[in-house]
Amino acid sequence: MLSNAAITPSTLSVKDLPWQILWNKDKCTLCGKCTAVCPVNAIESGVFRKRIVRTSLEQGATQSSDHSIFYGIRQKTDPAYSCVGCAMCSLVCPNDAIIPVRSDEADKLRFHINRGGRPRTRGGRRNVSGSLLDQIKFIRISMLTDPALDAGRHEFELRTLLGRILSPEENLKFVEENGWIPPVREIYPLIIGGMSFGALSPSMWEGLQMGVAYLNEELGMPVRISTGEGGCPPRLLRSRFLKYVILQIASGYFGWDEIIHSIPEMKVDPCAIEIKYGQGAKPGDGGLLMWHKVNSLIAAIRGVPSGISLPSPPTHQTQYSIEESVAKMIQSMYMAWGFRVPVYPKISGTSTALAVLNNLTRNPYAAGLAIDGEDGGTGAAYNVSMNHMGHPVASNIRDCYLNLVKVGMQNEIPLFAAGGVGKTGNLAANAAALIMLGASGVQVGKYLMEAAAGCLGSESDRCNICNIGLCPKGITSQDPRLYRRLDPEQVAQRIVDVFISFDIELKKIVAPLGRSTSLPIGMSDALGINDKGAAERLNIKYVV
Repeated sequence: MLSNAAITPSTLSVKDLPWQILWNKDKCTLCGKCTAVCPVNAIESGVFRKRIVRTSLEQGATQSSDHSIFYGIRQKTDPAYSCVGCAMCSLVCPNDAIIPVRSDEADKLRFHINRGGRPRTRGGRRNVSGSLLDQIKFIRISMLTDPALDAGRHEFELRTLLGRILSPEENLKFVEENGWIPPVREIYPLIIGGMSFGALSPSMWEGLQMGVAYLNEELGMPVRISTGEGGCPPRLLRSRFLKYVILQIASGYFGWDEIIHSIPEMKVDPCAIEIKYGQGAKPGDGGLLMWHKVNSLIAAIRGVPSGISLPSPPTHQTQYSIEESVAKMIQSMYMAWGFRVPVYPKISGTSTALAVLNNLTRNPYAAGLAIDGEDGGTGAAYNVSMNHMGHPVASNIRDCYLNLVKVGMQNEIPLFAAGGVGKTGNLAANAAALIMLGASGVQVGKYLMEAAAGCLGSESDRCNICNIGLCPKGITSQDPRLYRRLDPEQVAQRIVDVFISFDIELKKIVAPLGRSTSLPIGMSDALGINDKGAAERLNIKYVV
């Protein structure tokens, strides 16, 4: 028993923790694998003392007792070492002797984890279920009125365009006025969204890049990947695979020195330049790369000392408005690559997105607009911004597309949607819905962590320690003891599998629409929903 002096306000029992370790003494062989693999040191080897009472049925016999000593596994109750439910102990146990189980009541840990005035450290996820995109149905099925296509018997061109798309006449006029033609890229409509070299482990990043290269060079799928903010490895900048990469440069000029200095040595141009002004799941303040993950290589790339926390910097002081940002940032990036590479901004989902878009329509340098909605999963967000700030992406994309329709520019400036795409596993259906609402393509990140690398995190707050560098699968860790658990070649193989399956499912959705030569961008008459308010807001059909 604990004495009164040992009980403090943060003293918890195993019952108070969200995850509790069940250990079977009879099955355990004390190999120690579970304690060695636990990323948060939630369990330890312990010495137990057990009293054994001996009695006899013989007349006059007295009762005796003695004590036996045995070794086993003990769960820590200190909030700093609380179990996160990743179940790595169960994965490595050769005898199925241990497993974490979810508590049957609300945990008290949430009130104690911030000891010492520190905010709770965990990889962020919006702990809500369901999605508006999952409620949307595809109701336009061509049968007798239009020639319905069979996804298994027809060739499909599931491609989209990135860049300022002008007619031949407009191109000629543009050349006469500006001396150059706006560059346009034909890409696949599913883009791997920005996850930085720093947020992801070297093994994960390498696996993603290998998968993208295979999809392009062996399967002919023009898949593109965004680097995320903070620069990227110099080796990639000087390789021929750079043409499959969208270089993201933060509006705070964070880590872009390495990119700019590499331009003279680049063998090929990047696919595009994405200027990040905001992130949907952490709008306003951006992300936080904690010191646990800032090793010497990342520090060198970003131009900072190693071992310090790196919050995303605010917009640079030379940019005070979207007009100034376009004039200074976008035009300077065009000039840096000789007007050969499309440049476009990425913003958080917000009620001011239309103001940004209206400015882009008046500026010939803008190659598109990416909008990142609130529902994205992230390992670098503050809980307060992730859970209480942001804007859904569906209505934002719809508003922007309808605004482009009003001014007759819906085929000129492409829109790209991100944030919660595939959140519940319905990747192709969510992507198709956003495309029919007006997006030219979608960006996805969290889904790939779960599908391609076996992320153990969940909306029930399982694992979710991406931000402190203790990822048990090695996906978001910079510790070589952890990220060596992840095989880049296996990650690449799973990335290829995901894109092949996505391609098949998207064709199954598009085929009944009678479209085989282009994506059904803005084809909202094919959409329906049984929520009247959502139908009116998105301007799609209300069906029951």
